[in-house]
Amino acid sequence: MSDPFVAEIRIFPFNFAPRGWAFCNNQLMPISQNTALFSLLGTTYGGDGKSTFALPGLQGCAPMQQGQSTTGTFYDLGQTSGSDTVTVLQSEMASHNHPIDGNIGQSNLATPSPARSLARANPGQAYTATLTNISQFSPTSSIQITGGSQPHNNLMPYLTVNFCIALQGIFPARG
Repeated sequence: MSDPFVAEIRIFPFNFAPRGWAFCNNQLMPISQNTALFSLLGTTYGGDGKSTFALPGLQGCAPMQQGQSTTGTFYDLGQTSGSDTVTVLQSEMASHNHPIDGNIGQSNLATPSPARSLARANPGQAYTATLTNISQFSPTSSIQITGGSQPHNNLMPYLTVNFCIALQGIFPARG
């Protein structure tokens, strides 16, 4: 393996940081023992800038290129955002309705099935196999509000690996 650049980040598939590398886990580092690395990172990822600075924190985060996205949003180096879970609000749902079709004739069956429709109820019966005389019920009077407004997982499929940053190596020249 060639000598890495100081502050270069690589992915490793094993459970330890190799000699001269550290996990990208937002740990604080002493500036006095890592002056070259500090000169490249500064306090972009944290630290007080007097005696400490922080390494990038990639635990539970997906890395993203800095700059302007195709939607016009600007992303600064070291910026974090996103959420592990989200609660979808009614205002964010696609506009839709939930119509119910039913037969305007009398019901003659007690159990539902895909080949049956709702019908005017007889005692103990609410369905009919007759698919004629179909009418759409009003969704506001036939569908009740449902849901618990609980957050759901928002993570894309993932594979866990270790991101490590080079603590020593070749100091990168600007080009």
